[in-house]
Amino acid sequence: MKFFDPNRLIAGCDEAGRGCLAGPVVAAAVILPKGFPIKNLRDSKKLTHQKRLELREIILAKAIDYKVAMRSPRDIERQNILWASISAMHDALDGLTTRPEHVIVDGNRFKPYGAVPYTTVVKGDDIYASISAASILAKTYRDEHMCALHRDYPAYNWESNKGYPTLAHRQAIMECGSCEHHRMTFKLLQPTLFD
Repeated sequence: MKFFDPNRLIAGCDEAGRGCLAGPVVAAAVILPKGFPIKNLRDSKKLTHQKRLELREIILAKAIDYKVAMRSPRDIERQNILWASISAMHDALDGLTTRPEHVIVDGNRFKPYGAVPYTTVVKGDDIYASISAASILAKTYRDEHMCALHRDYPAYNWESNKGYPTLAHRQAIMECGSCEHHRMTFKLLQPTLFD
């Protein structure tokens, strides 16, 4: 794990929930200080739930600035998942009180953010500390959001699957139908799973 440029204010951006059938896509933007302790930082998907929560507390306490934003299932349907993800990243960047000098984004697609230069980095959440930090914030905030939704919609077991297309989630959709938090433009059911 390394810093993109330790001598400039770099905002790392990442999202969580692009591949889900339900719930929002959540993005985060994080600016880390030059001396940020990067031990154990990595792609949030490679960390345990407990380790993500521990790292989140360090990020929130020590980051120069951070912001989390989301786009709803209806936003995703209007914009498509890629542009909804990028739009959520822009919202997160808008929410920063510190203006970054450069933005680095996990993946290979982004839309210019005003005049601020940007760089896309495939697997950037496993390379750059600020993207990894954004990955952890996006993932933990989204997971908590899905657990809150689970209390009102327990049949889908979002507390466990977080809205991802597990077999059990799809079976619940088949048995109970979809709800307002499902992304109706996604393939909620794959008939071959149930034939």
